[in-house]
Amino acid sequence: MSDLLDDPIPGQNMPEYSVSELSGEVKRTLEGTFGRIRVRGEVGRVFKARSGHLYYDVKDDRSVLACTTWKGQIGGLSVVPEEGLEVVVTGRLTAFGAQSKYNMNVDEVAVAGQGALMALLEKRKKLLETEGLFASERKKPLPYLPQIIGVVTSPSGAVIRDILHRLRDRFPRKVLIWPVAVQGANCAPEVARAIDGFNQMTPGGALPRPDLLIVARGGGSVEDLWGFNEEVVARAAAASDIPLISAVGHESDTTLIDFVSDRRAPTPTAAAELAVPVRLELAAWIEEQGARLSRATTDGVQRRSQRLRDLSRALPRAETLLDTPRQRLDQAAERLPNALIRGVQNRRLSLSEVTAPLRASTLQRRIKTDRQSVESLTERAAPALNRVIAMRRERLDSQARGLNSDRLQKDLLRKRNEFNTLLQRLSSVGKAQLNQLHAKVEHTDRMLASLGYEATLERGFAVIRSDGKLVTSKEQASGATTLEIQFHDGRISTGGSDTEKAVPKPPAKKPKSTPPNQGSLF
Repeated sequence: MSDLLDDPIPGQNMPEYSVSELSGEVKRTLEGTFGRIRVRGEVGRVFKARSGHLYYDVKDDRSVLACTTWKGQIGGLSVVPEEGLEVVVTGRLTAFGAQSKYNMNVDEVAVAGQGALMALLEKRKKLLETEGLFASERKKPLPYLPQIIGVVTSPSGAVIRDILHRLRDRFPRKVLIWPVAVQGANCAPEVARAIDGFNQMTPGGALPRPDLLIVARGGGSVEDLWGFNEEVVARAAAASDIPLISAVGHESDTTLIDFVSDRRAPTPTAAAELAVPVRLELAAWIEEQGARLSRATTDGVQRRSQRLRDLSRALPRAETLLDTPRQRLDQAAERLPNALIRGVQNRRLSLSEVTAPLRASTLQRRIKTDRQSVESLTERAAPALNRVIAMRRERLDSQARGLNSDRLQKDLLRKRNEFNTLLQRLSSVGKAQLNQLHAKVEHTDRMLASLGYEATLERGFAVIRSDGKLVTSKEQASGATTLEIQFHDGRISTGGSDTEKAVPKPPAKKPKSTPPNQGSLF
């Protein structure tokens, strides 16, 4: 019995592990055995912690794999996991000893097949359409002729060259280019930042805000164009205050930005054609409108002239309009002497009736009464006048005390100086104008001398006249009786039997010019 108790317990010679050691061994075994792997499945629940880390599940019909993408790895994901999306995740298996669980640290997420991409795209389209971002009433009209056009695209591709070439052919405009990545993980955030950056520019600033935006990219596969299907790009385009044209891919390619933009162009070249009109067509249209306006004005004037002539034929002649007033004037002139005589007689009779009751005593009493009234008013007015005079004198003395002779003298001196300054400026301007006029007269005189035919005569030519008229042909010269020939130094007459002496040409008087330093306006 004692021997049995002394025997060692079976298994006691196996090594002992602490919990942390065992967790570490399990973690090293998982990471060393599998290394970097790819797993395909459907995304389950998705949770983003306050720390910025992303936690989600990848599952199939029987098992669930916990996945983690750290905050610093999220920016490198080409596709952000969404619940229900079939994906292929790439990363490393690891273990979390605190909860005796294993999970997968994912640093790359790809959509498993084009069908899944289309399903995700339809889901985003329904979400944005429900929010009203596709509504036609929220789309802004494009400016007819923008001064500045902002282009969001890759600066090294053929797209920007096509846009600039098309704008130069149609109507050259200023173009601001915001370089972005047009595919890959950086595409969506850079395009969204470019649209927001253009909208935050100040109109008329050092770098002026564009009047129109073009988001452009060449054709490609669904995966290449996927950055323009991201929700952040669609919301940035919908929130843009600047009208926006989307020109992503070829005519058959459709992305989310096409539905929220104000206009969709099938190609980047078509976007440039939508942005500006054709300058030559616009100039031709303006000329056509000007011609139409000129014709309309001419036709209107002609119609109104004809209407005026038609109305003038219906009016009476001017001399007939004065016949009746002239007749009334003659009748009034005949009645005027008799009317004057009767008027004088009536007024003499009225005067006699008025002066009949007047007597000398009555006039004297009236004069006496008026004199007494005047004397009474004079006695009453004298004190009042004295008071008024005293008040006016006191007011005048008060105003005189407020006057300052020194200030008046300073003001007078200042205004005299200003007047002298203006006088000097006016005099200098007058001199300058006179000099200019003298120079212009001399220039005109020299031009007249160089252009006149007298200068041509000095080179051996002559002017032939007959009876004061120019002779330009042999027939005219043979039929003339007298010919007058003008040389540069005088004239001579020929013809018949006598010949007159040459009349020397009087020297041309040189116009007098006033030296620049002489003459004044005053």
